Amino acid sequence: MISIKKGILAFASAVVLWACATPAPADPAPRAPEQVSAAPQAGRSASPSGAPAGPAAGLAEYRLDSGDQLRITVFGEPDLSGNFIVDGQGVISMSLIGEVTAKNLTIRELQRLIEVKLKDGFVREPQVSAEVMNYRPYYILGEINKPGEYPYISGLTVMNAIASAGDFTYRADKRRIFIKSTDSPDERELTLTPSTLVKPGDTIRIRERFF
Repeated sequence: MISIKKGILAFASAVVLWACATPAPADPAPRAPEQVSAAPQAGRSASPSGAPAGPAAGLAEYRLDSGDQLRITVFGEPDLSGNFIVDGQGVISMSLIGEVTAKNLTIRELQRLIEVKLKDGFVREPQVSAEVMNYRPYYILGEINKPGEYPYISGLTVMNAIASAGDFTYRADKRRIFIKSTDSPDERELTLTPSTLVKPGDTIRIRERFF
């Protein structure tokens, strides 16, 4: 009996010695914090500057015509800078270079034309900036309470124009309209919707409805 107890004690001692001699497993390497992707969420878009992508600029390639009021700046030449109106012939008159034909030009094309004219013996390295201060007016005629000429604002719709002109008469056709633009000799018939746009110089005609 004593021999059995001695054997058990010896075995237990061996186990303890083995456990003390065996090195503990190393702790696993700490995990790096998860990185959040910087990619934009699906379904969203942004312009290169980070601003939300807006609708196409409808007046980006706007062609100038009579009645447009412009602000033209020639850097370093305050006597050449100022406000100008495109006259009935489609031209503006500037100091030194005289008449400049602006009709049917975009703002960028007008800037380049003025720079070329100034560089021809007047200003060594002209830098010209131009912008439209007020667009030429539009006209609304026909079955409307206050027909006539109205100032144009960017983003104007036909519904806005009708409201400005005192709304339809009781005889008006409220479904179909006619628009004639300055860049076309023909009148277009359109279905009237809340998003139907007006361009500077347009003539809108509201016809009488057929009973």
